[in-house]
Amino acid sequence: MILLADGGSTKVDWRLVDGNKEIKQISTKGANPFFRTREDISEEIRQVIKPILNGYSIDAVYFFGAGCASPEKNNIIKDAIADHIDTPLIEVGSDLVAAAKGLCGTSKGIACILGTGSNSCYYDGEEIKENVSPLGYILGDEGSGAVLGRLFLGACLKNQLTKGLKEKFLKEYDLNPNIILDTVYKQPMPNRFLASLSPFIVGNLQDQTVHDLVYNAFRDFFVKNVMQYDYKNNEVHFTGSVAYHYKQILLKVGTDLGITIGTIAQSPMEGLIKYYAGEWQAIHN
Repeated sequence: MILLADGGSTKVDWRLVDGNKEIKQISTKGANPFFRTREDISEEIRQVIKPILNGYSIDAVYFFGAGCASPEKNNIIKDAIADHIDTPLIEVGSDLVAAAKGLCGTSKGIACILGTGSNSCYYDGEEIKENVSPLGYILGDEGSGAVLGRLFLGACLKNQLTKGLKEKFLKEYDLNPNIILDTVYKQPMPNRFLASLSPFIVGNLQDQTVHDLVYNAFRDFFVKNVMQYDYKNNEVHFTGSVAYHYKQILLKVGTDLGITIGTIAQSPMEGLIKYYAGEWQAIHN
């Protein structure tokens, strides 16, 4: 019996798994160690996760999450888990490792995340070999929900949208320019606010100005990230809410750039379950 966790900055998806059979599914708040303390994460595990595991023997915990990219940060998660879950093995890795294993399994390929943030890597079937730094939503994160929100707000406030769309947006979200500027520049975690605008963007993709904004953001992601890898000889796979909900535009941009896109999954979890059940090895050996 193993416990798998895949998390971004917004939420963590936990699955209790026996072989390839899912026993329990649990959701908690995002556990990015850059934003939450060991004590805070530990308390949530005590309250939410531990009661669900009563009566089960856990052989291993594999946690993959945003912000888990250094031993120091990984130990925050590892220690919080060890506080309440008795298991001989706890492994903590980045959400990019989860994407690579969940999307590619034991085959080589290019794995990408398009969610609140964005990231990418070349994976050789065993480990990540190349990674173009995402740089965050101010300097990078092309194609992410935060950047789509940032670009949309910029176009909105500079009157670059189709007539009437700005007014529709401000009314629907009960916003005005002053509130937007305060939220973006003075309130904590503006990336989450920016990404929260995605439903409006998705709902108005038929508008040419919105469609072009999304198309160009995805093109930037491909050009500045994916095309730095050996994309001509590898399929490019995607996971994340943005990749999933904007699938048609993502596929169109890939086709226009001569890039072969493979899997587009909302979450890497199903692939991770296969990976740790040994099914990927069976498929590809």
